[in-house]
Amino acid sequence: MNKNDLVKVIADKTDLTQKEVAVVIEEFIDVTTKALKAGEEVAIAGLGKFVAKTRKPRTSINPRTKEKVKVPASKAATFKCAKALKDALN
Repeated sequence: MNKNDLVKVIADKTDLTQKEVAVVIEEFIDVTTKALKAGEEVAIAGLGKFVAKTRKPRTSINPRTKEKVKVPASKAATFKCAKALKDALN
């Protein structure tokens, strides 16, 4: 399911138009991104928790040239599934 499919499904189940649902989803993405950039976590009961984690700098190897490459520190978004969602899937 992609974002357009999600918009259609939510619009069908609510009294909102597809445009209104698309705006809500875009705002959710924007707010979540800003919160993660600020170092906050975003927890949604029944779904899970989005957290920004910092990856340490490391040395890696280029598989073609076997040359060592320094990989700088970076941030990555992670998602931890809620127990309710895990239980629903199993």
